[in-house]
Amino acid sequence: MRSVVLMLLICWAVVVIVMHETCRNTATYWTPPDTADLPQTAGGELILYGRELIARTAVYLGPAGKVANISNGMNCQNCHLDAGTKFMGNNYAASAANYPRFRERSGTIESLEKKINDCFIRSLNGSPLDSTSREMRAIVAYMQWLGKDVPKGFKPPGSGIKELRYLERAADTIRGRLVFERNCVQCHGSNGAGKYDSTAINYLYPPLWGPHSYNTGAGIFRLSKLAGYVKANMPFGDAHLSEEEAWDVAAFINSQPRPVKIFEGDWPVLSTKPADVATGPFPDTFSVMQHRYGPFGPIVQSRKKK
Repeated sequence: MRSVVLMLLICWAVVVIVMHETCRNTATYWTPPDTADLPQTAGGELILYGRELIARTAVYLGPAGKVANISNGMNCQNCHLDAGTKFMGNNYAASAANYPRFRERSGTIESLEKKINDCFIRSLNGSPLDSTSREMRAIVAYMQWLGKDVPKGFKPPGSGIKELRYLERAADTIRGRLVFERNCVQCHGSNGAGKYDSTAINYLYPPLWGPHSYNTGAGIFRLSKLAGYVKANMPFGDAHLSEEEAWDVAAFINSQPRPVKIFEGDWPVLSTKPADVATGPFPDTFSVMQHRYGPFGPIVQSRKKK
């Protein structure tokens, strides 16, 4: 009897290990499909157009766009690296698989189109696309194609933005300025205005503040989001900053002037509002400055007690 039980335990352990390794390998090594494999059909052309819109948004939808003037001149891939395909680069691996979904920020079930338009309104400080337009259909088709092998509801590791542990102190804008001057001015300039490519239309390196950058309603304006993005990807091509440096430089960047937009409908259930959303009202008595720069741990612990 013991030998039978022992054999069953061994078999179960082997099954668990195999399943773990299979899931780990499948998830960790997600790679985007190759555009060279797209069929030369209307559907394939729509996907390629969607990729083009992500990579060169300004050409089509920027201040002097071929199609419309509805954004600030940044490209989607300035935040979603390599047209939304880079590991830990805020990629689109899980986008199609996880929408429609309920989001606490709006308190509603959101479609993929709604998510895309949120980026146009907030990160690109612009106006929404017509949800029935060819441009919207192309962007959705591209995201669906990228995630075609991702199971519904699954989020492969490396998609989205890296999550960092909260600092035990407030993020320091003075330290952050020093980090910026040592590591970021080469690409983004000392004034944070970014750098155009040879076309003088597309930002090779985006503006981090000022009138052509993301507004105060953008997800990246949350300190945890920007710090995680910086830690995983910056300096571009040589991401070597410590977590503390990432938090501090994110605080410096987000302390600089940028377009202000207030979205009064955000977080209708205040208890779901993240600790680092720095626009009131708040479900607690902590200051605006602490919600902006931290430390965030006491805010989280206080809410847990309640």
